[in-house]
Amino acid sequence: MAKLFARLIKPTSIFLGLTFFGAGMAKLYFQHRYFGWIGPVWLEERLEPYQLGLYARFIAYSQVIIGYLMLTLRFRLLGAIMAMPLIVNILMVTISQHWSGTPYVLSILLAMNLYLLIMEGGWLLPLLGIAPKAIWPVTLRNWKGHLIWMVGLMLNLASISVSFYQVYAAWGISLLGITLSFISFRLDKIQNT
Repeated sequence: MAKLFARLIKPTSIFLGLTFFGAGMAKLYFQHRYFGWIGPVWLEERLEPYQLGLYARFIAYSQVIIGYLMLTLRFRLLGAIMAMPLIVNILMVTISQHWSGTPYVLSILLAMNLYLLIMEGGWLLPLLGIAPKAIWPVTLRNWKGHLIWMVGLMLNLASISVSFYQVYAAWGISLLGITLSFISFRLDKIQNT
């Protein structure tokens, strides 16, 4: 059973990453033309009458960055930590706006994120003053891999602006960025051998 839980870490992280990354990109892309299965993409328009349009844009960019951290797996623990206040924040907006159904979906996403935090708990133990056991594997990462990953993130953020001029080019830039971020692991393996 423990092996099954361990095997579900990466798929759970990728699922949550796709969920938040896609949701944020769909909110920010021109005419919301990006894949995202949760929304609403019109959040900024809905909150603008309450002078919360900038807040909605902040949420969208937060979703992009946090989702990207989790999707590309390189910094999934950091993404899971950052996702906790994001999910709770979105949950409070949906409850205060009386949106039916959405709080239940967010509760499931919150539970999945808690699972990630528990499974990656060995990395969090030093924060609590507990020495981690030797069973937690340490994978060395190098600065070249981090740099390539960062270029991938920047390409995705740049694709948002490009989407206002040419959406197909924006999609290509986004896909290139995601691909680069996954390639960053190859640089780590080359360095560690």
